Amino acid sequence: MPEMPEVQGLVDYLGERAVGLTITRASVSAIAALKTFDPPVTALVGSRVVAAARRGKFLDLTLASDTEPTLHLVFHLAKAGWLRWYDQLPTTLIRPGKSPIALRIAFDDGSGFDLTEAGTKKSLAVYVVRDSGEVPGIARLGPDPLDPSFTRDAFAALLAGRRTQIKGLLRDQSVIGGIGNAYSDEILHAAKMSPYAPAGGLDEADVTLLYDAMRSTLRDAVAAAQGKPPADLKDAKRRGMQVHARRGEKCPVCGDAVRSVFFADRSLEYCATCQTGGKILADRRLSRLLK
Repeated sequence: MPEMPEVQGLVDYLGERAVGLTITRASVSAIAALKTFDPPVTALVGSRVVAAARRGKFLDLTLASDTEPTLHLVFHLAKAGWLRWYDQLPTTLIRPGKSPIALRIAFDDGSGFDLTEAGTKKSLAVYVVRDSGEVPGIARLGPDPLDPSFTRDAFAALLAGRRTQIKGLLRDQSVIGGIGNAYSDEILHAAKMSPYAPAGGLDEADVTLLYDAMRSTLRDAVAAAQGKPPADLKDAKRRGMQVHARRGEKCPVCGDAVRSVFFADRSLEYCATCQTGGKILADRRLSRLLK
């Protein structure tokens, strides 16, 4: 799933390539992906891209025209979605239900992009709104972890009294916006902390350690994504992972084997030596450290 660093990489790329261009065509081929109807997607045609921004894991293109009020094309790539950029957009027709393409945007210089989604479970979401705050997922976002105003004390206040396991809290977009399954694994490995540690039970030193690990992990990942075209962002993410999706490989810190816990629709990865005092986490949804 694209998370904050990859979405920021896409924002930076579109900021360089798409800002200033005018949309000449907007074609939806996966109707279920379009979550709004007013304004219609056809209202995008003739609008000029004036800004690209990230809201958590949402990408927000601000559009303006001489005849319409400001519009926003907002999309969330979900688990299997992606953006494919073309310097010269293909002219082939998209057949609804016969293609992984959910949305195609064409610009006046011949370039454009497709939003695609692999697999059978379709979760990619597209919104055309007058204010990005109208998108429910954006309206309930927690603070951005890299925002300068999100201090260590603000982080501590979010954790205080919460009985939620820290892995789940880091992934909760209403608590902190932008972190998903992959980077929560990486943050907890960097902090040498069990994914099952209760958020409200962390002492002052642990809160500081986790906060610093979160900021440094995300900053490094954003820096690694910067300047890369969309086609290269996924590989850059994989190369940067220390434990996530590296089950059976050696932990780069201690050399122990990276282990997994599998859930219905995802897994988490961790190093027992670095994070759980050598104890192995039971492989079931409500597991705790084995006694």
